[in-house]
Amino acid sequence: MSIAAASAAAPSTGSEGYERGLNPRTIQMIAIGGAIGTGLFYGAGAAIEQAGPSLILAYLVAGLAIFVIMRALGELLTYRPVSGSFAEYAHEFLGRFAGFATGWSYWAVWVSTCMAEITVAGHYVQYWFDIPQWVTALVVLAVLFTANLISVRLFGEGEFWFSTIKVTAILAMILIGIGVLVFGVGHAANPTVTNLWADGGVFPNGFGQTLLVLQIVVFAYVGVELVGVTAGEARDPKTTLRKAINTLPLRIGLFYVGALVIIMSVASWRTFHAGRSPFVEVFEQIGIPAAAGIINFVLLTAALSSCNSGIYSTGRMLRSLALRDEAPTRFARLSKQSVPFTGICASAGAMVIGVIVNLVSPDKAFAYITSVSTVGIIVVWSVILVCHLKYRAKVRAGQLPASDYRLPGAPVSTWAALGFLGLVVILLLWTDGGRSALVVGAVWAVLVCLGYYAFGRRPAVAAK
Repeated sequence: MSIAAASAAAPSTGSEGYERGLNPRTIQMIAIGGAIGTGLFYGAGAAIEQAGPSLILAYLVAGLAIFVIMRALGELLTYRPVSGSFAEYAHEFLGRFAGFATGWSYWAVWVSTCMAEITVAGHYVQYWFDIPQWVTALVVLAVLFTANLISVRLFGEGEFWFSTIKVTAILAMILIGIGVLVFGVGHAANPTVTNLWADGGVFPNGFGQTLLVLQIVVFAYVGVELVGVTAGEARDPKTTLRKAINTLPLRIGLFYVGALVIIMSVASWRTFHAGRSPFVEVFEQIGIPAAAGIINFVLLTAALSSCNSGIYSTGRMLRSLALRDEAPTRFARLSKQSVPFTGICASAGAMVIGVIVNLVSPDKAFAYITSVSTVGIIVVWSVILVCHLKYRAKVRAGQLPASDYRLPGAPVSTWAALGFLGLVVILLLWTDGGRSALVVGAVWAVLVCLGYYAFGRRPAVAAK
């Protein structure tokens, strides 16, 4: 079956064959959920232990860079909204190899992220039930895989409720924390905003540790770019995606910075440690019954949300590559429900590797798998910024129409964000995990080059 026939056979209302089944309510919650994950709920404990209160500054600086990246992406999306946007823009502005490498790298980022999340899900379920991690990982993958095959609306509804639970948990923690600080509610030992600077200062472990923690912070933001993948299935994408991106500073300020300010005000930063959620610590400090169980449920929800997004995005990215003849043509096919059935199946099949890793090495599975996505997401974000620079150059030359949704301060802000991402890559050299990520990134680069040699000899196909 040819690509053209596959696209024509799919019932759809969108220009790419997809059904525009994601309404503004769903897109907004996908945008919110993409900015909240286990990096905040679980990983922040290690980050606080390493950097102390200066972690708040790290999130602010990284959040500013992320906002620039998303506004750059937003400008490209209003110029031409397409599913698989990163690879499409890389192909248009940087050439075929860049499009090929970006598409496959983003696919690898989400496959590895999803493997990491099903690993974490297995760990969380063990809080209640004595079930092997690999069993939970397999069940979670099967359920979310099935949901994504049924329809994009089911994916959207699942993500809406996953995000609602995460948002509710953070807001509840912030409100309860304010009650503790202002009215003395609960049993916290010494709740006061002076905890942010009184115990060793803002940089208790030195400025260098704050720089090194940027690696953890950047990984926590993985998924914020997911709204770009939804462009082909969003109703009125130019308006809907613009609203989602415009609210990003509020989401970063409230869910990350606001939550961390409350956490480290209710209790000294020395209270928090790696391997334990700071949310659990705060709720227990306040004296909330079953705090560990409540947050464990939220952590499980965050893992399911991330895996759900991973299955969704990888299927779309494979189809985008196939439509350009840069992946097997069978990945371009849409089911009767207008979802990329074959691409989703192939991605889920690759994610089964995570189940195998859990079976062989459950203790180190998460560390092994997350190293793959660290460098990959930096590459994808960098490509977005470089494409934005190229787009602006073509606009100035009169070769392309200007977008009415422009990145403020460009091109200076674009170059500044690129510089920040470059700094994070350099900082990876100073940690064992970072060096492992760079090695994995180098191996992946070789595989991408070999893959391009296999597919790149074919004539380029115009995107549908």
